[in-house]
Amino acid sequence: MSVSRHILPEQLEAFFRPRSIALVGATDNSRWSINTFENLKSFGFAGPIHLVHPRHEIVHGERTLKSLSDLAEPVDLAFIMVPTHSVLPVVKEATEQGIRKFVVLTSGFSEIGAEGAQLESALLAYAQEHGLTLLGPNGNGFINITDQITPYGLPIAPPLRAGPVGIVLQSGALASAVLAFAQAHAIGLSLLVSMGNESMISVTDIVDYLLEDEATQAIALFLESIRHPEELRRVAEKARLYRKPIVALKIGRSEASARSALAHTGALVGNDAINDAALRQLGILRVHSLEDLLTTAGLAGYHGPLPGRRMGIVTPSGGACDILSDLAQEEGIALPNFAPTTLESLKEVLPPFSTPHNPLDVTGYVVVDKTLQLRALKVVTAEPYLDFILYMVSIDGGRKPTPEALQSTLEQYDQLAAAICASSHPVVLISNTCIDLTPTIRAVIERTGLHIVAGMEHGIRALGRLLWWSEFIRATIEDVSASVPLSVAIPKHSLNGSWSEARTRALLQEAGIPVVPGILATSAEEAAQAARTLGLPVALKIQSPGIPHKSDVGGVALNIASEEAARAGFTTMLARVREIAKEASIEGVLVSPMRPGGIELLVGIIRDQLWGLVLTLGLGGIWTEALRDTAVRVLPIQRHEIKIMLSELRGSAILQGARGQASLDLDALSAIIERICALAYMLGPQLSALEINPLLLNAPGIEALDALISWQQ
Repeated sequence: MSVSRHILPEQLEAFFRPRSIALVGATDNSRWSINTFENLKSFGFAGPIHLVHPRHEIVHGERTLKSLSDLAEPVDLAFIMVPTHSVLPVVKEATEQGIRKFVVLTSGFSEIGAEGAQLESALLAYAQEHGLTLLGPNGNGFINITDQITPYGLPIAPPLRAGPVGIVLQSGALASAVLAFAQAHAIGLSLLVSMGNESMISVTDIVDYLLEDEATQAIALFLESIRHPEELRRVAEKARLYRKPIVALKIGRSEASARSALAHTGALVGNDAINDAALRQLGILRVHSLEDLLTTAGLAGYHGPLPGRRMGIVTPSGGACDILSDLAQEEGIALPNFAPTTLESLKEVLPPFSTPHNPLDVTGYVVVDKTLQLRALKVVTAEPYLDFILYMVSIDGGRKPTPEALQSTLEQYDQLAAAICASSHPVVLISNTCIDLTPTIRAVIERTGLHIVAGMEHGIRALGRLLWWSEFIRATIEDVSASVPLSVAIPKHSLNGSWSEARTRALLQEAGIPVVPGILATSAEEAAQAARTLGLPVALKIQSPGIPHKSDVGGVALNIASEEAARAGFTTMLARVREIAKEASIEGVLVSPMRPGGIELLVGIIRDQLWGLVLTLGLGGIWTEALRDTAVRVLPIQRHEIKIMLSELRGSAILQGARGQASLDLDALSAIIERICALAYMLGPQLSALEINPLLLNAPGIEALDALISWQQ
């Protein structure tokens, strides 16, 4: 169901800060009602909570109202838990009483099918007509952690630690797990919203609000689907300008649909690969687990962008140094050598049996000298060749400390916090494993405000993503609206169905895209004449808009070495294809000169139902399906991004002249691919696929050897 208007941040500012709430359908027989009431009470909601039920006089130990019309004055928020068919009547009654904001917890709407979708459509139409703001239906509500306002249908365990991470979920059931992880690792939250069906308020509306929210510095999304890609583009660009990262856990993988069945490209690139490319282009940090979602968003929220990839490591463990070094290399994080002055200073601090270098193991002597690691950190913070420092802290489990031990620990962390504050480099704290924080460390965090990243694996992965995002927001975003000038005249009435290669190649030539020469023959004699004109040997290819994959029906013959062979090949091929593909309309046989070997590249553009035109590059010919070595981008993109795509291919070394082969002109290749993209835009919104497979690359030049175009029916 589409959203017909955008809910503005100022509307949501009031929505998430109600001063009075009515729980409509409150009953002791519903855990949803019990949970919501207890959440509001437990976290100290300051305003009145009105319980509404037409038959029960006492609910949750308090007197009820029979209907909203019994309210002395309108409430700021109505939390609706009535049966599905009663929701719209209740909303109408509330509107008559001056209530304008609603959370609809009730399910049974579009998530169950056509009948529920009709009910939801009617609810949305009424809400829009009367200027209401509605979250849901089929959503658990929201938790405003900053202000401790908790109209939420699942139980919330205290404490709720306020902090810089806003969370938006398309799955209400996962909210409990997300909250538990955040609490276990002291990741402070600003707002958590369970979206439900997004009939009115959408994920992107919440993101837009959180970007304006001063308490929020990073946004975490759990996405089952991307409902509004253009709105996501808009808020992603706003996030870049505001320097607030968006981290997304996007689930769901599916095969490409029938829209691209005629092209190899569609079989190679599933929807998930397209989503992955689109999110990356928007600067959204994609993760694949709840742990990484919270760890990455927490790191980003507490630290913001990092200045560069040169990392210094200070740990009390040689084994940790090894693990961190391996992980850092995988994430492209540099570990530069310490400057001579730093090494000399470290020798004065460390025990004589240590060997100072980056990463730094201060040794197990920290058991004897508890100040050792901190003193080493103070030395490393003066290192000139670093961008940031990773400092490992120990999370001791189990035993409750004595008051004296707790006080000593707090004093040590006070000194660490002071050293971090005085450091000229950002200092990121990390634990060995993803263990829950102990009460002692929780006390440390409450006192100092420090943030500890959960575990080496999740932590370094999060650092890699944060560094990528830091580079993304620093990069100059050039205008991509300029297009390659093309002079191509195509009658609109012809932009339909599928075109044969012969028809497609004429269009490519008109657009300035190099194509191997070819002549369409409609008789055996014309095939022989074409072979004589083009020069032997030649290739013969059947031409029919209904036969996109010619070799499947015996419609390709290679290395035809004589005119007589061309005649015979034409006759034999035509008979064979007509027998196999009886319904196909055959235009003739294309005769083309054989080309010497070279590198074959797939250049495919398909129209994704969500994102629009999508470019795929990959090694072509028989390797297209065998290797599945592809790079994907959502259009539009610039020429420099096309060169980056080529470098991402596992076979990119071949393009650059591996093992003594001549290197290709990648600038010229990128320019041709850019021209192909421009042509795809010219072919109209119904274009389904434009594919060149292969584009033959060799040192002398670049030529399209085969191509197809199809439009959506």
